[in-house]
Amino acid sequence: MNTIITVSGMTCDHCINAVTEELMKLSEVTDVKIQLESGTVDIESESALNPALIESAIQEAGYEVKQ
Repeated sequence: MNTIITVSGMTCDHCINAVTEELMKLSEVTDVKIQLESGTVDIESESALNPALIESAIQEAGYEVKQ
């Protein structure tokens, strides 16, 4: 499954690494692709992800999910 969200505040490779690292900690997540220019985060997972878990991981990395 793919889940696509938009994250605000990412500006560099460090941002990409921080968000990717936190999302990959979720057991269902198999891959993360980030488009820095648009803030788009494409999360590939084995099953549907709980939006609260995604948002928590993004916040742990220091960023916010755009609604």
